Amino acid sequence: MTWLKRSAWALLGLLVLLVVAAGIYAWRTFPQLDGELKTPGLAASVTVQRDGSDVTHIKARSARDAWFALGYVHAQERGWQLEFNRRVMHGELSQVLGPATLDTDKLLRTLGVMRAARAQLAGLPAEARESLQAYSDGINAFYANTSQALSPEFQILGVRPGGTSGAAWTPEDSVGWSIMMALDLGGNWGTEFARLSAAKVLSTEHLWQLFPPYPGEPPASKTDLAELYADLGVYRTGTPPTTKSIAESQDSIRANGLFDSNFSAGLRQWAADFSQSAGTVEGKGSNNWVVAGTHSASGKPLLANDPHLGLSAPAIWYFAALQAPGLNVIGATLPGLPFVVLGRTDKVAWGFTNTGPDVQDLYLEQINPANPKQYRTPDVDGQLVWADFQTRQEVIKVKNQPDVVLAVRETRHGPVLSDAQKAYAGLLDLGKYAVALRWSALDADNRTMEAGVKANQARSVDELLKAYADNHSPMQNVVMADVGGNVAYKAVGKVPLRRPDNDIMGVAPSPGWLAKYDWAGWIPASETPQAGAAQIDAKGWYASANQRITPPGYPYFMGQDWVVPYRFNRIEQLLAATPLHDMASLQKIQGDQLSLATQKLLPYLQKTVSAHPLAGAAQQQLKTFDSTIRADSSAALIFAVWADELTRGLIAPRLGPARFAAMYGKRDFRTTVEDVLLHNDAWWCAPQTCQAQSGAALTRALDRLQALYGTDVAKWQWGQAHPAISTHRPFGSVALLARFFDVTVPTGGDTYTINVGQYWANEEKMPFASRHAASLRAVYDLSNLENSQFIYQTGQSGLVFSRRYRDMSPAWAGVQYRPLRMNPPEIRHRLVMTP
Repeated sequence: MTWLKRSAWALLGLLVLLVVAAGIYAWRTFPQLDGELKTPGLAASVTVQRDGSDVTHIKARSARDAWFALGYVHAQERGWQLEFNRRVMHGELSQVLGPATLDTDKLLRTLGVMRAARAQLAGLPAEARESLQAYSDGINAFYANTSQALSPEFQILGVRPGGTSGAAWTPEDSVGWSIMMALDLGGNWGTEFARLSAAKVLSTEHLWQLFPPYPGEPPASKTDLAELYADLGVYRTGTPPTTKSIAESQDSIRANGLFDSNFSAGLRQWAADFSQSAGTVEGKGSNNWVVAGTHSASGKPLLANDPHLGLSAPAIWYFAALQAPGLNVIGATLPGLPFVVLGRTDKVAWGFTNTGPDVQDLYLEQINPANPKQYRTPDVDGQLVWADFQTRQEVIKVKNQPDVVLAVRETRHGPVLSDAQKAYAGLLDLGKYAVALRWSALDADNRTMEAGVKANQARSVDELLKAYADNHSPMQNVVMADVGGNVAYKAVGKVPLRRPDNDIMGVAPSPGWLAKYDWAGWIPASETPQAGAAQIDAKGWYASANQRITPPGYPYFMGQDWVVPYRFNRIEQLLAATPLHDMASLQKIQGDQLSLATQKLLPYLQKTVSAHPLAGAAQQQLKTFDSTIRADSSAALIFAVWADELTRGLIAPRLGPARFAAMYGKRDFRTTVEDVLLHNDAWWCAPQTCQAQSGAALTRALDRLQALYGTDVAKWQWGQAHPAISTHRPFGSVALLARFFDVTVPTGGDTYTINVGQYWANEEKMPFASRHAASLRAVYDLSNLENSQFIYQTGQSGLVFSRRYRDMSPAWAGVQYRPLRMNPPEIRHRLVMTP
């Protein structure tokens, strides 16, 4: 008994020691927020204060020291986020995560993001390069001098910050991260490839029903695409090759012994989602609007912005203020960049939405049958000749496995994507054709970094317009207002011109050997869509929500795959409904959850007949449903699952299960379903009637809902199925760790509401969870900019042990706000950084 007691006490003591050690470690991961901090690399002392809203205020004696301090603070609070993002863009994830992320690494190496970043950095003016260098110096100074412990991600994965250069961050990394934002927001190569894939099994008429032009427009191309690709013989015949990757063939991944095979499966799913969403614009959007003083209660402008991005933990944004001679700005910074991306100075405010022009074209490159190292191309005289692929080798390190050597080919158009993305091998005859990408963001003249630095110094609408004249990629719709009452809108960025004889117009892959499909210059910056003060004052506001922004009679083609205008139309309704707006009315609009898309389909569901035992109770809920997608709504949940089942029932049989699975999720084909029901389209509904298809979909939906939530229909709630999940990378893929590292909160809204909550219906476990939503909300009062407010979905800290990791989440879900003040009344922490 004595021995047992001693053993028990020993175990208890050991447990106490472990708890104490864990507590000490957690405490050591926290950044120093108060006192004095010796920081080699500064030219003079810098004060870093955290206010009552947890906004970080950096006050320096030079812009260089302010940028340096921002880099230091980002490293303190968001070190793992910087490291993970750096590895993504360098194509170095597999070095620490194993083969599950190999496809992502291959794609990024093929695109050559960092090669492009180096070329773009060399072309930047001195001030922009100085800001990037100072910011990088700040990050590296943190790691060189801090006693702060590395966060759990580094410890668990056995990773040290920094790459092959030995630095945790470099100026070219910042340029690379701006290209990555363009990759997330720009282009349409995924849609082009989807059209190419669907054209194998659909006629061109049905192809345009599946991927319709913008409402009210004819298809941009009159070419019979299905016939073109069949005649060219682009599709492979016979059984497609296996698409199993190294990771998929080794279920017992050896990325880290702490994790089971579910970790590798989760990472593979993330990598597949990344690859699928790259070059796809559907659902990628934002809202912004500027209200002129003629339409506001104060007589001065108001401005609102809520950019919609993939939800992550920590959030993509970090709110900070930078004050130095010539620099007085506050708002949302991006860890990785040295300036405020969205926000205000002391005189002018601005907000972005994604324009979504077509700045990516895919080209079918015909391979020389006598020499596969060559492809067909026109020479200077227009004669067709064979030219050599440009080639390079990329060595990808893979944890616990041999290095992978990737041969990258390029044509005159750009990198060959068909060598990097497995979907091409399953579709095309790669012995006859390669597929290359032309993408504006990779061009050496991309000076987006310069525009960002200049914008932070602007003190008027005119100065902001001049600053953003250098913006390149991604193109953005910028609304702006200053304290003098001036307002403006401008689409800033570069968009290619296409030749008059281009009969495909970039909506689908074009024959690369025909010069008529090459770009023919750029839309002049002075002629991109815009609205001046007189136009906005007359109407009272200007709003954008990723709808078509080209006015009637606009002489240039910018693309056709705009977001359907449900959010835009609802914003316009609400702005028109109030004669004089104030901050409260703008916030109410940002929280609006009425779905005009649901209004359009709901009458069909209300008329649907099903023999399911719960159909009567479901129709009772739907009878009084006003299409407001509230978190506590049963009808909203019934509608969403029915729409999902109906989409599957109508479209999957026409595309085939594999092709449908590859396309669905990031696209929801809602416009196609609307059109089919409106016209009672027998071809899409066959072999049943459209009414029978709707009834079968409702039966399947009720089966699913009953299995998940029971038989009391009135107690079903949309928020149960639709939590906003801000996912941590990579620990969101580990069930044991996701509950600690992910940030989850029930929400309302759907893909088409102003208060957006886009879900990916192909997700296996949580198909209706909000994955893409308002990454921040901000409102600015130009009668007194100190009245400005903001919120976002997690918290300022990227350190999981901190209470500041998720403290904004409830307020964000409730559409509540925090003050955004340059001169806050409360300072909670004050740190002095000294050289």
